[in-house]
Amino acid sequence: MNRLAMSGDNGMRPKGFGKWGALALTLSLTLSGCISLGGEPPESLLTLTAEAAAPAGSATSATRSSAIAINEPEVVAELDVLRVPVQVDATEVAYLQDAVWVEKPARLFRRVLAETLRAQSGSFVIDGDDPALVADQRLRGTLRSFGYDARTSSVVVRFDAIREGADRSVEMRRFEAVEPGISPKVGAVGPALNRAANDVARQIAEWMAGE
Repeated sequence: MNRLAMSGDNGMRPKGFGKWGALALTLSLTLSGCISLGGEPPESLLTLTAEAAAPAGSATSATRSSAIAINEPEVVAELDVLRVPVQVDATEVAYLQDAVWVEKPARLFRRVLAETLRAQSGSFVIDGDDPALVADQRLRGTLRSFGYDARTSSVVVRFDAIREGADRSVEMRRFEAVEPGISPKVGAVGPALNRAANDVARQIAEWMAGE
């Protein structure tokens, strides 16, 4: 069987290659140096850290009825990304330049909430998705706001929480924290969101404890 030799192999080119083929190849190589399939990585990533934490070595045990399971929060569309949304006006949402989360906000917030509940109440809190761990008490909800409001130069965290009791009772409450006077820069917005997230987590922990 005859094999077709490309240019550089005995000096031959495919039949019909011609000047147009050479031109197409040249353009392809030129464009490949201009097109990037990924943007420049950010210098750093944002995360959330719980201000209250259970001490190392602390142990907790519980029955199914006293344990608390925390579901990963539902989110509105603009929060289902790794970016920090900016509410420009009533109908326009943008994203803060250079602000990128290490993980989606819903998961980060669930960890802060779980750690705050453990620290403040000493409860046995399940914040993973292990099907072997079950609890009759459950905390879930929707993260409505978790970003920057350009109209008021503030950071806003708003969470609609739903508490399901071991007795099958259901209660819902909205929690919110606002940090005013924040510059629209990642170095200011990131820490402000962490403070606001911890504020909301403390409010929810007090509510769960019946305070």
